[in-house]
Amino acid sequence: MSNTPQPAPVAEERIELKPRNVSFAWEKTPLHWIPGDPFAGHTINVLHLLLPAGERWFVHVYKQVLPYITDDRLRADVIGFIGQEAMHSAAHDDVLPHLKKLGLDPTPYTAQVDWLFEKLLGDRTLPPGRARTWWLMERVATIAAIEHYTAFLGNWILNAETLDERGADPVMLDLLRWHGAEEVEHRSVAFELFMHVDGGYRRRVRTWATGFAALAFLWQRGARFFMANDPAPEVGRASFKEFYRAGRNGMLPSTPSMLKSIPRYLSRSYHPSQEGSTAQAVAYLATSPGANGGH
Repeated sequence: MSNTPQPAPVAEERIELKPRNVSFAWEKTPLHWIPGDPFAGHTINVLHLLLPAGERWFVHVYKQVLPYITDDRLRADVIGFIGQEAMHSAAHDDVLPHLKKLGLDPTPYTAQVDWLFEKLLGDRTLPPGRARTWWLMERVATIAAIEHYTAFLGNWILNAETLDERGADPVMLDLLRWHGAEEVEHRSVAFELFMHVDGGYRRRVRTWATGFAALAFLWQRGARFFMANDPAPEVGRASFKEFYRAGRNGMLPSTPSMLKSIPRYLSRSYHPSQEGSTAQAVAYLATSPGANGGH
């Protein structure tokens, strides 16, 4: 257990975490679900490629770290987190057959993502003791870094009114906002778990750098894959210029806001409750069609 002083939450907002049975009907969702902006849509679509494998990996790692948790309240939060992440993985997995039906087969890219999480970041043949514990703590810290960005993205999508104004597909928006709301809802769990079992600042910085670089690489690679394999010939190519444009127009998170999120996570006083609003997340979940039986 960590002896490092833990940053305090901004406010006491803890609620019971539980997975929600969700239902989304994809039959009417077009491939270009943001009218007039296939690049922004495909950049967000990368979530459907990354998250199923990534969140299965989260669950696998957290089941291994459960014996290290000595705080009953945190254990309950981690178990709730595991349930929510498993549901996220399944929900995004369900989108992939629809994309394939629309002429965009994601299999070549998802195979690469599966390799990353199952092989590169998966279990290693290590002797029991310090080496095995070290590798487990590295992965726990990496998940905390990634969850900083999932909370950032969750807060963004809950407030991305431009997508509504541009006529984005309501089912896809509901999936993204349901997921984003749950990311905001459980945003403190991964960081508090890391602080509980390790909490080393150098490890936090090191794994942030690794996680950020991996996410940036995979995301741009996924956007390029989608744009290059889109059956419509006029969609163009993925580029940083397009990403910056879409962010400036409110169709994606802005580049400045993403850069500003870096020093927040690296601050020694950081706590995830600084990101987003639990009240806003819970309010959305209470009205989400997909999270309420599809109605």
